Amino acid sequence: MKKLIIAALALSCSAAFAAAPAPAKNSQQSKMTTCNKEAEGKKGDERKAFMKECLSAKAEAPAPKVTQQEKMKKCNADATGKKGDERKAFMKECLSNK
Repeated sequence: MKKLIIAALALSCSAAFAAAPAPAKNSQQSKMTTCNKEAEGKKGDERKAFMKECLSAKAEAPAPKVTQQEKMKKCNADATGKKGDERKAFMKECLSNK
């Protein structure tokens, strides 16, 4: 009976691992994929120099995310003078914009 329970647990654990999604690529992995595609056709020292330059290049910094609190402040300031349903509709639209 113990062996049956252990086997069932092992089987369920292995099934859980098999169903788990692959981890997302980090930025270095993405950069490596991109640089490899761009380096096609290059060989030897030329490829090595290209890959070094490509991988060490700084990625463009993403635009800073606006926090919900900052968004609320801006929308409240922009909604000055609006009342009732007009303000409610404006705030809904303003806060839903990314």
